[in-house]
Amino acid sequence: MRFTVKHDIKGRIRIHLTRGRLSVRQADLFSFYLTSLPQVTAAKVYERIGDAAITYTGSKEDLIAEILRFSFDDEELNEIVPVTSTRELNQEFQEKLVTKCLTRCLTKIFLPAPVRAVWTAIQSVPFVIKGIRKLAGRKLEVEVLDATAITVSMLRCDFNTAGSVMFLLGIGELLEDWTHKKSVSDLAGSMSLNIERVWQKTEDGEVLVPISDIKEGDLVSVRVGSVIPLDGIVDSGEAMVNQASMTGESEPVRKENGMYVYAGTAVEEGNLIVRVKKAAGSTRFERIVKMIEESEKLKSSLETKASGLADALVPWSLGGTIVTYLLTRNVTKAISILMVDFSCALKLAMPLSVLSAMREASSYKMTVKGGSFMEAVAEADTIVFDKTGTLTKAQPMVADVVTFEGRDRSEMLRIAACLEEHFPHSMANAVVAASRERGLVHEEMHSKVDYIVAHGIASHIGEDKVVIGSYHFVFEDEQCVVPEGEEEKFEALPAEYSHLYLAIAGRLAAVICIEDPLRPEAPEVMKELRKLGIKKIVMMTGDSERTARAIAARVGVDEHHSEVLPEDKANFVEAEKNAGHKVIMVGDGINDSPALSAANVGIAISEGAEIAREIADITISEDAMFQLVTLKAISNALMRRVHRNYRFVISFNFGLIILGVMGVLAPATSALLHNTSTLCISMHSMTNLLKDEEKKH
Repeated sequence: MRFTVKHDIKGRIRIHLTRGRLSVRQADLFSFYLTSLPQVTAAKVYERIGDAAITYTGSKEDLIAEILRFSFDDEELNEIVPVTSTRELNQEFQEKLVTKCLTRCLTKIFLPAPVRAVWTAIQSVPFVIKGIRKLAGRKLEVEVLDATAITVSMLRCDFNTAGSVMFLLGIGELLEDWTHKKSVSDLAGSMSLNIERVWQKTEDGEVLVPISDIKEGDLVSVRVGSVIPLDGIVDSGEAMVNQASMTGESEPVRKENGMYVYAGTAVEEGNLIVRVKKAAGSTRFERIVKMIEESEKLKSSLETKASGLADALVPWSLGGTIVTYLLTRNVTKAISILMVDFSCALKLAMPLSVLSAMREASSYKMTVKGGSFMEAVAEADTIVFDKTGTLTKAQPMVADVVTFEGRDRSEMLRIAACLEEHFPHSMANAVVAASRERGLVHEEMHSKVDYIVAHGIASHIGEDKVVIGSYHFVFEDEQCVVPEGEEEKFEALPAEYSHLYLAIAGRLAAVICIEDPLRPEAPEVMKELRKLGIKKIVMMTGDSERTARAIAARVGVDEHHSEVLPEDKANFVEAEKNAGHKVIMVGDGINDSPALSAANVGIAISEGAEIAREIADITISEDAMFQLVTLKAISNALMRRVHRNYRFVISFNFGLIILGVMGVLAPATSALLHNTSTLCISMHSMTNLLKDEEKKH
């Protein structure tokens, strides 16, 4: 990659590629590459001039070295980045918008009046047909009002008004379509561009590899709590698979040998070996786009209410037109009502507000799967946090390994890592990381691994059963015991750490002490959430009461619950909902999935368990707790904007009707003001909700 530096200040650089103008595909590849670099905080690629503006941290020399390594022919990059492009979508709609505006101006300036009348009549045909179809279906909806206004204007030979009405309606539809498709595309992109690793089954066992290495016909292993990464056929195993995001089925579906499974669906119980039918790339992106577009979750009740109100007002507008004519016998005054309807602005501004809010949330690296969830966040008064990986850092560390019966510390850590790496969670990741840091490589030495949600893992090494997990799982469920004579050592385990118990052949072999540091921003986040309307903050954890009480006091939550199981979290959420509260659940693990599903809004940490991300309605980044504050602020601002839009649409258009009936405004002027106001409020609805001073960290 050859380039020149055009501008350079500390933390920001602008470069010009010597190849000049880029294609849309090349710009997408380069943009994705830049944003994936760890030192890059923001990057924008300008394809028409071949420039890129990059904001970064760290060494400029290191950044330049990374850029020099970039290649448009990188096969892995081309596999990951979808062919479908938001950049291409923007170009397409910009061209449509410019074409429509130029056509309108040129026809008004250069076409003679008779020709312009014919041109307007031709343009009116689609609008009239839509209106007739609605009437034929016995529906008095907005299309009927539009068709009537256009038809009456043309019958009065007021072709200029008819043309203006159709032009502004067309602009509004174009902007709505543009914003909708861009929002869906951005959302799908954030869901499909995650670089994942999968367990590939080979002759030598299972190997963790990047998803881009997987080709059609390869075998991948999918265990409980994981999301099926690619479409395929079950080669062996059986499982209950949650397909709600793909098919809308509320209950998990049983999958066994020979059955088809879809990428993006989650394994709730069991294990599968899947033979891949479709590799990663644009196919997955396109399916996610289709899934989002077909999902009713995309619609908030605000949009449904606005659409229903718009259609409900149509008969009143038609009735008002008729009554005005009967009372005044003045066609002009009657038509002034017909030219002004509440429907256009209501049907256009509300969806644009919701979709723009979703797009704004995505700019803060939050993925919102539907407009209804932003509405629910705004209405929420209760928030429930899982502790580990949410209120505490998602990257806990192994502080110590306490062994029993003279066992080797490194060997015990190696066994623990061998088991835990199959079911990633923040504590499991800590064990695997500690093993890797100490150079404790291993081969798979155990048999089939079983995961017991919120408890632990069980397997066999040779003839010995090995279990690792919570105190309840190891000592109460599995009836393991502390070796004789080492009870004092067990009682002296450091209380400031979380404990992971490893037992072999029914006897405690080691206790892995996990340091689980509190996120320093957590107390401040609690304060900000209260300012934004959250009245009750709850922490739930599987840890002991001692640990839970200490963390709760430092964070500043209203209440805490310790030693809870997944069903306890879900039951608590259901109880709060039954008490009339709107509940947000925040979690990152497999054991949080039932509660995430039960809450009005489930928010998962994007680096957490795959099934939690799949079930959740919104995902946020780890080490970014203030995203919760930003999300709540955007959602609250969305509701304020929607209510302002309602008030403005009703009052402004009612004012136009009054002025029209009084004869102050001509029908053409009323139509122009009405459509211009609709366009203005729609454009305003597409702007960001948060001002710079309101942005949170």
